[in-house]
Parts: sequence; C-alpha cells; structure tokens
Amino acid sequence: MKMIKLLLGFALTATLFTSCYTDEFIVNDFNNNAGITLNQLLDSHELWYVDINQTLGNGETPFLNIAFTISFRNGVLYANNNLVGFGNQGNGFGIDVGTYDAYNMILDVNHDIDGFETFDVYQVDNNTIELYNPFNDTSYFLNGYQRNNFDYDFVFYDNIHYFLKEYEAWEKTYTSQMGAINEFDNENYLQFLAGGNDSEFRSSQDTNIGNPDNIYWDYTGVYGVGDVSGNMYLKTLTLDYDFFDNEYFELSVINDQRIELFHPSSETVYEFTGRGYIQFLRETDAIGKRINGNKELKKRKQKTAKKDNPRVNTRS
Repeated sequence: MKMIKLLLGFALTATLFTSCYTDEFIVNDFNNNAGITLNQLLDSHELWYVDINQTLGNGETPFLNIAFTISFRNGVLYANNNLVGFGNQGNGFGIDVGTYDAYNMILDVNHDIDGFETFDVYQVDNNTIELYNPFNDTSYFLNGYQRNNFDYDFVFYDNIHYFLKEYEAWEKTYTSQMGAINEFDNENYLQFLAGGNDSEFRSSQDTNIGNPDNIYWDYTGVYGVGDVSGNMYLKTLTLDYDFFDNEYFELSVINDQRIELFHPSSETVYEFTGRGYIQFLRETDAIGKRINGNKELKKRKQKTAKKDNPRVNTRS
C-alpha cells in the first residue's frame, strides 16, 4: 500500500470518484479519433481506473470486473486486481495479465485466462474513455491518471472490504493486556467471504492452525465496514453473529498483512495477521469459500442500479 496521504489533496478525491455521466453525455463522444491514434490515447495516461459504478449494460467482462486499474504498456496489459501491494506491485502498474492490439479505435485483448475480448473505444473527455464490448452490449468507463497523481490510498480505504477478502483467514496475533474480559477474547480466526451477498464472515476458536483450510469455523454471520467522519484511515467493523450479539470495532490497517481492531465496549486492542494470500489474476482465482460449500466469483460489485446501454452495436 503506497502512502501518499495529504500530498494529493481533496481535489483528486473529488474527481476520482464523483459520478457525472448521463446517457446523452456518454453517447455524444468527445473529439473521438480526431488527430490521435488509439495507441496514443491509451498511452496518454499510465493508469486507467475502472469506475465500476458507471458501467452501462447488463453483461460482464470478467477481467474488468476484478480490476481496480488497468494499464497499456507497449502491447502488454497490466492490472491492479489486489489491494495487497496496491501502489507498489509492478511499480504501481500491478501485474501482467495479457496482451492487447489497438487499431482504428478498436481494442483487442488477449487475457491470460479469460481469453479474447474486443472493444470499441470512445473518448468521453480529456481523461475518460469508454470500452464498449459489442458481444455483451456493456460499456466500462475508465478514468486516466499518472502514477504520481493517483490516490492509491483513497482507493485502498474506499474498498477496504475487498482487502479483507484477500487472505484465506485472519489470525489473531496480539491481544492487549488492558481491557475487560469479553466473549471475543475466545475468537482466534476470522474469514471474510467473497460471493453471495458480499458480506458474510466466519470465526473460529481454533489455535495454532498452520493451514487455513484446516480451520474449523465455529460461528457465521454478516459483517459491515463503515466510514468514520473526518478520518479516511479509520473504519468501523461490525460482526453480526447469527445467534449472538453484534461485535463492534474500530478498524485500522497497520500494513498490507496486519490489521488492528479496537473493541470499544471492553477497550481491548486486537491485531490480526492475514494468512493465505490470494492473488487475483483470473476468474478461477477470484473465488471465496461460501458457508454452503459452493465457490463464487470475487469481483467488484456495481453499487449503482444497472441500466440498459444506449450504445448502438455497429458490428452486428
């Protein structure tokens, strides 16, 4: 996790995640293909943030649903699919996930796992492009940045619930001496699950388990991560156990493998260390262990309502 913090200011935060599109604005392309090649357009920004909430259409392109950013580097496609190492992995570009060819405002991608995808590319404004997939009638909108003006920290903390899913389990490795005895003292492992309603967790009272697959999960429930007003770097975590009372914490990130949970009701501080890092490259990697034993895709969820795509498929 690359700490940029206050150097970037609030202006970038506002522009990075403020929704401003309408269907009319999207269709009326800005200066599309006027005096610039597609390769030049793709090269004009080092990082393209996938604004998942602006997606139009009811289809999905798996590698774009997993990625936070993608980058086009001399025919090689890079992606930041994980928040662990975000901003540091691959010098900020992420990992190599495939190759691409760009010509006549058409982008052909050969993803290492998902295979071939093709897109019509439209320039929306000076730093926004639309990737329209004619085979699933879905458009993704990408906002362009350079690495030195991209707020890695904001993306990390705004999506911290995905960070919690990037380890098979979280092991309790520290409990403060200060604090009242409470029921959570007995919980030694937590797991945050992908798929389903995207908010399920499990906890275990096992001790000293080397392989997360061998953990016996005693309890299940749903969890929620909330914001703290005025402090981007502090979150709240609520564990809603199926048959017990809720447990409420203040959540802080110590580093890419360790989190701190402060339990206000007992004033106890816990530290949990991630075990079994999951690097997301492809659909078969991006899975979570569900309570019912099925496995489902871990992907970024669109929070806005799905809308039909007004874009006309010119290739049909």
